[in-house]
Amino acid sequence: MTYTLMHTYQTMDFVKEKHARWSSCTHKKMSAMEAISLLDNLVDESDPDVDFPNSFHAYQTAEGIRKAHPDKDWFQLVGLLHDIGKILALENEPQWAVVGDTFPVGCKFQKSIVYSDTTFENNPDAKHPVYSTEYGIYEPNCGLENVLMSWGHDEYLYQVLKFNQCSIPEEGMYMIRFHSFYPWHTGGDYRHLCNEKDLKMLPWVREFNKFDLYTKTEDLPDVENLRPYYQGLIDKYCPRILCW
Repeated sequence: MTYTLMHTYQTMDFVKEKHARWSSCTHKKMSAMEAISLLDNLVDESDPDVDFPNSFHAYQTAEGIRKAHPDKDWFQLVGLLHDIGKILALENEPQWAVVGDTFPVGCKFQKSIVYSDTTFENNPDAKHPVYSTEYGIYEPNCGLENVLMSWGHDEYLYQVLKFNQCSIPEEGMYMIRFHSFYPWHTGGDYRHLCNEKDLKMLPWVREFNKFDLYTKTEDLPDVENLRPYYQGLIDKYCPRILCW
């Protein structure tokens, strides 16, 4: 049901509306650690692998990255932060506008989008004279930074971190913005919109995806013991109170 609703209502107009509402980051102020704690109130309906609060998945992902990449503290922090945009679901946003795989709007919906054969039939953009074409409103190889993505927790967190001028490296910002963009990093679609920078960043997104997917276990981390270490990383890359 989540994907049917998502693929019906995620249109150009809808995404622009959500950007206008949320990307200005004027709704509340809190630290990154406070936002992580809010995930304890959320269970992601789109994720069949997880039936415990998302804050535990955040630490599982971060610890998996820490073990494999002990020299990349920014990468570890991305693992911790990557899903906190899901707090939108606690602000009365429907889960289909927060979680699940993402895809570009403003151009043809590609076949590698999950359930694409049956769930876009009622999306008005699928019949739009421009939005339904291969390139739609975009130029060839325009770069993903110039593509409007379906609205969700990836895009929201990216906008928050950018607005607050957090110093996470570009590789990490790509991981945050595109980790749910499975039609690109796994399905191999949308290469006609990519530029050289996107292709350079693709291996980083794929590397992150390994930890996002395969660290979900019932062996829950000792969050109280881990929190001081990750608070140090937050203080380094995303200090102070953030605007959301």
